[in-house]
Amino acid sequence: MLRKMGEAVARVARKVNETVESSSDTLDLADCKLVSFPICIYKVLRNVSDQIHLITLANNELKSLTSKFMTTFNQLRELRLEGNYLYRLPNEVSSLQHLRAIDLSRNQFQDFPEQLTTLPALETINLEENEIVDVPVEKLAAMPALRVINLRLNPLSAEVRVIAPPLIKFDMLMSPEDTQAPLP
Repeated sequence: MLRKMGEAVARVARKVNETVESSSDTLDLADCKLVSFPICIYKVLRNVSDQIHLITLANNELKSLTSKFMTTFNQLRELRLEGNYLYRLPNEVSSLQHLRAIDLSRNQFQDFPEQLTTLPALETINLEENEIVDVPVEKLAAMPALRVINLRLNPLSAEVRVIAPPLIKFDMLMSPEDTQAPLP
């Protein structure tokens, strides 16, 4: 057990060091068994956080992200959080004014994260395989850059299915009405 934890910590440290040393615009911490974003990473990346445009935290065990994460990495263009246990986003997600794509698929969202509707550059939202029933169709329709929202495998209400199509100018991907997310 301790050995596996040590290996996971070493992998995170190696990936963070690679980002710093190569002045990369990408931080990839996918599949690292993270339950939270390590606080020490803020300190290590403090001089390069503005240069990071893509963060991947996919397939970890995250239940939440802090406001500090959102405000530290406010130059993000893409955020990949699929395959975690997230059920909400902090209000400070609205500081990600350059964000173009966010992947929140395979998480635990029951409510649509409405803070996303305030992001002017957001083009793609992936919320596939969550538990979302209702969607703020009017707010989504007002988003200037939105091109695609993936809501497949969510138990969307009949109202959303009827109201959305005539109001939206982007692709809204939904499963057929009888299809629901597979049981774990």
